[in-house]
Amino acid sequence: MIDLPLKTNTVKEEGNKATIAIEGLYPNYGITIGNSLRRVLLSSLKGSAVTYIKIKNVAHEFSTLDGVYETVIDIMLSLKNLKVKMFTEEPQVLTLKVKGEKEVKAKDFDKNSQVDIINKDLSIATITDPNTTLEMEITVEKGVGYKTSQDLKKDKLPVGTLLNDAIFSPVVNVSFDIEDMSLKGRVDYNRLLMNIETDGTITPKEALCEASQILQDHFNWIKDSLEGKQIKNKQEKEEPIKDLNLSDKVINLLESNEITTVSQLTDLTLKDVKAIEGLGPKSAQEIVDALDNQGYSLKK
Repeated sequence: MIDLPLKTNTVKEEGNKATIAIEGLYPNYGITIGNSLRRVLLSSLKGSAVTYIKIKNVAHEFSTLDGVYETVIDIMLSLKNLKVKMFTEEPQVLTLKVKGEKEVKAKDFDKNSQVDIINKDLSIATITDPNTTLEMEITVEKGVGYKTSQDLKKDKLPVGTLLNDAIFSPVVNVSFDIEDMSLKGRVDYNRLLMNIETDGTITPKEALCEASQILQDHFNWIKDSLEGKQIKNKQEKEEPIKDLNLSDKVINLLESNEITTVSQLTDLTLKDVKAIEGLGPKSAQEIVDALDNQGYSLKK
């Protein structure tokens, strides 16, 4: 039988960086576990990012603002680095209105009880004219991985809405080291040292816990599937359909028919979906594609 590890402990912790040791791994399991955890940590943890930006008197990203030193593209790039922690699954709108000569920072956004800005001193723009007022609205939402502006694009966006490439991952960097250790009369057992850096919206320990849970859920699903058990994915049960990046029109039609979660949607066949009043073939295909992008599918 393959021995399970002996213990885990935090070896070093400094701000958003930590080294966490997993000791007593069976020989060669250090590389197996380390690689798996690293890939999940970098690609699969849910985080928050700015997805949409609306700046007063700005029609497109190549505009310039009188009295503001930075271009609109510069401002968008700064907002890409905004780190926020959200306490809701629903997208949130943050507003900013600043007048006069000053360096505009993230802390100048109006307070929102559902959003905590981590890097409050992040520089957004510099107003150089005492008579200039900078007004903007940004939308922050939760997601996984990296999505380009084209991935985020929805039908009929309001005029002047700018799409921002979104880096949702709360993990900045991950590496690991493996050391041999003596155990049970052998000297080739492994000590795995996971070096994790986050963006401050989550701790390295929390990140490692989430990554471990994701792997565990996948392995449990494979086992249950092979044993013939039909157990619904926990995430699928809870995930709202808004996380599928569907158009507002499709979301409204589904919600008007009391379909609010991915689980409810995947309980439908393609025929059921097409039968929803007001939902045509194009919208039905949008649903199929959106589900497929997230690893789901309609009932056969």
